[in-house]
Amino acid sequence: MYRFFDEADHILYVGKARNLKKRVSSYFQRTQLSPRIQLMVGKIARYETTVTRSETEALILENNLIKELAPPFNILFRDDKSYPYVMLTGHEFPRLASYRGKVDKRNHYFGPFPNSWAVRNSVQILQKVFRLRTCEDSVFKNRSRPCLLHQIHRCSAPCVGRLSVEQYGQDVAQATRFLEGDHSRVLSELEKKMHAYSDAMEFEMAAVLRDRIADLSSVLQQQSMDAVADGEGDVDVIAVAQMEGVVCVNLAMIRGGRHLGDRAYFPKGLKTTSGELPPPEEILEAFITQHYLEDKELDIEPKNNLIPPVIVLNHPLQKSYENISAPEEGNQLATESLRELLNTQAGKRITFLHQPQGQRRHWLSMAEGNAKIAIAKRLVETGGQLLRARSLADILGLELESLEQLRIECFDISHTSGEATQASCVVYAKNAMQASEYRRFNINDITPGDDYAAMRQVLQRRYANFQELPIEKIPQVILIDGGKGQVEMARQVFSEFGIDVSLIVGVAKGEGRKVGLETLIFADERKPLELGIDSPALLLVAQIRDEAHRFAITGMRAKRAKARTVSQLEEIEGIGAKRRQKLLARFGGLRGVANATIEEIATVEGISTALAEQIYRQLH
Repeated sequence: MYRFFDEADHILYVGKARNLKKRVSSYFQRTQLSPRIQLMVGKIARYETTVTRSETEALILENNLIKELAPPFNILFRDDKSYPYVMLTGHEFPRLASYRGKVDKRNHYFGPFPNSWAVRNSVQILQKVFRLRTCEDSVFKNRSRPCLLHQIHRCSAPCVGRLSVEQYGQDVAQATRFLEGDHSRVLSELEKKMHAYSDAMEFEMAAVLRDRIADLSSVLQQQSMDAVADGEGDVDVIAVAQMEGVVCVNLAMIRGGRHLGDRAYFPKGLKTTSGELPPPEEILEAFITQHYLEDKELDIEPKNNLIPPVIVLNHPLQKSYENISAPEEGNQLATESLRELLNTQAGKRITFLHQPQGQRRHWLSMAEGNAKIAIAKRLVETGGQLLRARSLADILGLELESLEQLRIECFDISHTSGEATQASCVVYAKNAMQASEYRRFNINDITPGDDYAAMRQVLQRRYANFQELPIEKIPQVILIDGGKGQVEMARQVFSEFGIDVSLIVGVAKGEGRKVGLETLIFADERKPLELGIDSPALLLVAQIRDEAHRFAITGMRAKRAKARTVSQLEEIEGIGAKRRQKLLARFGGLRGVANATIEEIATVEGISTALAEQIYRQLH
């Protein structure tokens, strides 16, 4: 293992070789180096070496150092192993949920999925077909009657004993087989049970199973990418593309024969003043090494490992990680060590294919096309609003194929000393504010001035049917204008509804309420984040937050003015609802009535001269 440093003692490059002396000296003896390596050699001031016991150890050490030190002349991919999984807990009545982070072996995990959209889609399918619970344990244990999800046929209500442990376990077993790709067996079992209930004249239960079969069949026929490929199992498809000096590696994940979607990666450390880029084989091998090799956070059983048994590539694995001429023995050494290490880590034999046939060939073609599309979109996202949106997506770790998918909903509470409390919800989508989707909520039946209760009420009303929302209407971020208290209230509501709490982001005002000092507060285990006044992401957050505040205030003022208008006119004897409505309609509001003369007021239908005088005196 060798490492190059510049005059300021900053690391430039990490590499490995069986013969360190031969490899290191080759950088300074060769005259036909690539422009990229030539630029690096001109900066080298010193080097260090480390001897390992085996090629495998050298590969692991190289991978760890690249991730930790981020040398500018190594190909570096963002080290993000926070893939979402579908989780079934190990409880008596297992809970269905999306999950990220360190796993617990008591639970069962399916995936990984390329993005949160794919997970939500799968959770919606499982809720609709198998009606598994999604609520947290604290909610589940304290239910006395079925919740809204049961009423809309998305949960079988095991919390109140609507079905036995054995019956619920059968639903869980079928959901498990569906996630593992055994779709035909699930359908067959459901059909047999339906006929059995029908023969026993239990037609209500037969109808329930009939609807499940119809839903499941519809799901399998309407896959967004392809029809389910029976027998394909788990496959990763990796394609690298280069356009206009930008490189993208596109990863498509197939699990249980279902194409779950793509995820694009843009490596760092590639561009030089010459514009020369490493060959695609080198980029692919760097990605595979950094993406799949050991990660303690993902301590999952081999059958649910991050590494699938088949990896399809658009270029063969046959070159080393260095863009210099090197002995073929060294190239083969790098490739074989990588294969052996992946086999050992996965606990199974990994097969690499670069000339696939049939369905896999189709998947590879789609992956290559999506890589080029991702590059084109990235080239467009270079300034203005798109730059702000991209910055926020990167900071929050959102997996988006396009910024067009970014949907943010923001909530604010407004009132005057508890009077006329209103909540606003504004929507940012398709890279712009969507005024037609704004909503105001009148907040009632709370203690005046209780912002926490107001926030709880508006979130309950807004997201009561969250599980029924189409994918394009599900927000990736839910901004809450407030600090820890408002965020905790949002977390409680989301926990009750079985919604992923990682969507919640609170915007706490800084000292003196100055723009740029805000802190982002999260409902999950993430630490608070201060972006700083120069952050493009904060500019977008502030824009959306301020729009929610403006929309809430205008609504509150209108509601307060209407309430005060009504109350003043109600105090006048002889003015009922109809006469009040006619007065306000004629003069455009209370101010217009107050500015009118007695003669003008008397022209309103139903208003006598005496009553007009009384109204005039009351308003002056």
